[in-house]
Amino acid sequence: MILSGEEIRRRLGGDIKIEPFRNEQLNPNSYNLTLHNELLVYEEVVLDLKEPNRFRRIEIPPQGLVLSPNQVYLARTVEHTETHNLVPMIEGRSSIGRLGLFVHVTAGFGDVGFRGFWTLEMFAVQPIRIYPGVQICQIFYHALDGEALEYRSKYQDNTDIQPSLLYQEFGRSHDSHQLKLNFPA
Repeated sequence: MILSGEEIRRRLGGDIKIEPFRNEQLNPNSYNLTLHNELLVYEEVVLDLKEPNRFRRIEIPPQGLVLSPNQVYLARTVEHTETHNLVPMIEGRSSIGRLGLFVHVTAGFGDVGFRGFWTLEMFAVQPIRIYPGVQICQIFYHALDGEALEYRSKYQDNTDIQPSLLYQEFGRSHDSHQLKLNFPA
């Protein structure tokens, strides 16, 4: 079950926190999130799962910034969200998708208990000009069936765009229900 817009509004301050919240961004069953004015771009030619990858920060000026194809741009939402007892998810807005801009490559699925800014993995099919503050994606909420432990991981309580921290998982023991990643060099 997906929450309606009115149910999202009703749960604000309890199960759902969106800061800042603007009524005009509330939809029938989602809430539009806006694009912050900074991006991260990886500097490595070949990205490595087992190592931290270098990146640089780019500011999106008020007159916009043209994104190039075949490049992943990491961005974040202006809004800080917190969700309890629900599964938050984001999707790109259809108007953005119709211009060939993917807002998240694979990471639109959130976890119960997540607190922070949403990092967006943007990818353009063709050159496209983006602007800070544009309503870039929408968050929606699924009801949860059964008891769940809240999210407690490396991206919790972030304060900025988050590059991949997957390298932290290599060679480290996980809970018994997760795979231990120990690969030969």
